[in-house]
Amino acid sequence: MATFQLQIVTPDRMVFDGEASELIVRTITGDICILAHHIDYAAPLGIGEARVTDADGKQRCAACNGGLLSVSDNQVRVMATTFEWEEDIDLDRAKRAESHAQELLKKLSQSDADYALAEARLKRALARIQAKG
Repeated sequence: MATFQLQIVTPDRMVFDGEASELIVRTITGDICILAHHIDYAAPLGIGEARVTDADGKQRCAACNGGLLSVSDNQVRVMATTFEWEEDIDLDRAKRAESHAQELLKKLSQSDADYALAEARLKRALARIQAKG
């Protein structure tokens, strides 16, 4: 299977640097699948599950939170605010964060300034839970 060079970075570390055959990641307009020789492309990342299939066909799941996706000359770069591999996610903590965010949303009105923050917290918690499987 054809591959491309993939780098995934966050502000504090290099998460992945190697060959991949597929990347599925959420942009702010929906999920996108990147394969080898994809056209040049750039998009802001949303909050959601990401899947990386390496050159050997092994698939890994992660929770990705915001940032930027860039594709150019068969090189793909994900510059994420946060990117957590499935095995690094604390499922109990994510479920507690989900419950807390849902309770907070029930108390707030949509016009409240904290509503968007609570909604983002809920989306991050749900992405972690989904990535954990």
